[in-house]
Amino acid sequence: MTDAQGVPLAWSVTGGNRNDITQLLPLLERVPAVAGLPGHPRKRPEMVIGDRGYCSNAHRDRLRQLGIRPLLANRYHGHGSGLGRYRWVVERTFSWLHQMKRLLIRYERRHDMHEAFLALGCCLICLRRLNHSF
Repeated sequence: MTDAQGVPLAWSVTGGNRNDITQLLPLLERVPAVAGLPGHPRKRPEMVIGDRGYCSNAHRDRLRQLGIRPLLANRYHGHGSGLGRYRWVVERTFSWLHQMKRLLIRYERRHDMHEAFLALGCCLICLRRLNHSF
């Protein structure tokens, strides 16, 4: 899960045969509180944008209950939802992670080792974005 600029907010490592929709709510729970403006720090995003893999009425209802506006492509309609203009941000973040060869090809057999490299890769992306913004 990334923010609008592609900075990773939360991640998880699962098997390749797991559906994307099973990871939506656990990822939302892993997003840390973000401070900045005076008052309580934000704990949830305003909106979640997702492709057809996240199409589920039950999850849309749950997101609305949490105060999050779901913008999810519907799998039962044709292509051309218009989400591609926002979805490329996540794909770019995947590209940044795949520049780190240990993440492009999974050499580790242990789940915890691969998740550690993924966390390190996400930290490096955040560091590069901070250095680039100054």
